[in-house]
Amino acid sequence: MSRKFDYLGDVEVFLAVVEHGSFTAGAVALSTTPSVLSRAVSRLEARLGRQLLQRTTRRVGLTDAGRLYLEQVRTAFDLLDDAEREVQGQDGALAGRVRLSVPTTYGHYRLPPVLARFAQQYPQVHVELNITNRNVDLVAEGFDLAIRLGQLPDSGLVGRKLEDAALVLVAAPDYLERRGTPQTLEDLQQHLCLPFVMPRTGRLAPWVFRDGGRDVDWVPRSSIETSDDVLGVVSLAEQGIGICQSYEFIVRERLLRGQLVEVLPHLRGRSRSFSVIYAPHRRQSAAARAMIALLVANTKACAKGINDD
Repeated sequence: MSRKFDYLGDVEVFLAVVEHGSFTAGAVALSTTPSVLSRAVSRLEARLGRQLLQRTTRRVGLTDAGRLYLEQVRTAFDLLDDAEREVQGQDGALAGRVRLSVPTTYGHYRLPPVLARFAQQYPQVHVELNITNRNVDLVAEGFDLAIRLGQLPDSGLVGRKLEDAALVLVAAPDYLERRGTPQTLEDLQQHLCLPFVMPRTGRLAPWVFRDGGRDVDWVPRSSIETSDDVLGVVSLAEQGIGICQSYEFIVRERLLRGQLVEVLPHLRGRSRSFSVIYAPHRRQSAAARAMIALLVANTKACAKGINDD
């Protein structure tokens, strides 16, 4: 009787090449050579009768057939991983891997206490954390979960809201001593504001306020614009360069220490949402479900003031 799945090694090579972005990087991860990986993928493509990868000198991309195949084999391999963990986990300990992508705001200020608890509760789970403000492709890049800001696009992804994060306007005390403290929204026109360039649109992110029950979106203009990392505007404001708008959970400690001062507090009241998202067609592992549960629990604790780390 011939072996039906004797080509699974070639499938693993295909997954490694996609996840690492090139044959060279995949070869490093698998401790082999790019030529060995190239032959394995070619065998797999010949077996399927379809081209899976578009090859360039530096990177590889998925064809339509390759993207479809990737989704299916990832699900199959996840099932195999779950079966293996259930057999091996005689002590009942949760094991496996979670790949998570988060923006810098969450990665530096909200996620650390969650990961500390997760590592303590589930020491056998391997967490791969990607901190970036780029919206990763969960399926193509092999992420189980991602945390996203704002209204989720109609992308077929499932989202679970974590929180509505309050926004505040802040500046350093020495800046306000030099330039004066604005009393109205119109006063901001005379100040050095520190806007952020949204990575998806290339436009300046509007500052949002609530004025007498009315929502106001105001686009700051400045000789200094920050892109890629929104935490940069806070660093600039802390150095007395100008005024910025940020999430209250980011600047809270700086406000308490007096490094920053809230500006126009009567106009606060707006927020932006953070959500954890995942692909609905992929079966979530027990480890990924445990991560989601802990993220949600931490958010509820923060909202009640139990944990503001």
